[in-house]
Amino acid sequence: MNTIFWVAGVIITLIIVLWFFPVALWFQAILSGVHIPLVQLVLMRWRGVNPKTIVMALITGTKAGLSLKANELEAHYLAKGNVPNVVMALISANKANINLDFKMASAIDLAGRDVLEAVQMSVNPKVINTPPVTAVAKDGIQLIAKARVTVRANIKQLVGGAGEETILARVGEGIVSSIGSSESHKQVLENPDSISKLVLNKGLDAGTAYEILSIDIADIDVGKNIGAVLQMDQSEADKNIAQARAEERRAMAVALEQEMKAKAQEARASVIEAEAQVPLAIADAFRKGNLGVMDYYKIKNIQADTDMRENIAK
Repeated sequence: MNTIFWVAGVIITLIIVLWFFPVALWFQAILSGVHIPLVQLVLMRWRGVNPKTIVMALITGTKAGLSLKANELEAHYLAKGNVPNVVMALISANKANINLDFKMASAIDLAGRDVLEAVQMSVNPKVINTPPVTAVAKDGIQLIAKARVTVRANIKQLVGGAGEETILARVGEGIVSSIGSSESHKQVLENPDSISKLVLNKGLDAGTAYEILSIDIADIDVGKNIGAVLQMDQSEADKNIAQARAEERRAMAVALEQEMKAKAQEARASVIEAEAQVPLAIADAFRKGNLGVMDYYKIKNIQADTDMRENIAK
């Protein structure tokens, strides 16, 4: 029984020692031409670094002809960087004669960009399809254009450079400007390459993480006649304004008519009130002796003639 416990203790102790002292990993590095002290591998575990990741990266880089330093890889690992991805990017850049050092590659990786994909895009350009861009020529015809933008990663601008969204926005703006400056939509349909040449000469890739190689117009469709639509809208607006002004004049005329009717009614009331005073005045004249019987009959005859003329006039 004691022998069993002793053997188990030796095995457990051996496992712990081999875990702290990765002799197999150190021996693998020596056989691969990577010279790294065993103590450094032990210290990596204490610092929270995976020794296998660092050693395998050193072996891969050394076999590819790169000169890598364990301390730099370890520092990049501690900074939450992707060490294998950076090493593979350096190998790809070295094989493609792209000037890329470890400092730049690690900075690109820590900036959140895929440095390996960027190197691959430098070798194999990427094609970006723009969404439909709507623009109007000077003759008022709407055109809907689609373009294919061929870009290549600009390694030096990957840190701090703008992305694909900026490229698409600038290309769309250039297409709108090019179509808008055309005298007729027929010119654009006849020479769609004039758009791509004009847009390409504007240097749209300045300050971006990509280099524009070409801009090709993939499709152009004719849309609405915007000029005619605008004229119709303007005519409708002018008609509404004219109707509003006519309604305003009608309302003013109605108001003036009502005012004149009110004044006429006031005048009639004044006349009726004055006529009501006539009999009183005649009676007063009779009492004072200022009006005789013959004078009264003359007044009545005049009044009868006046009533007759009014009836005839009506």
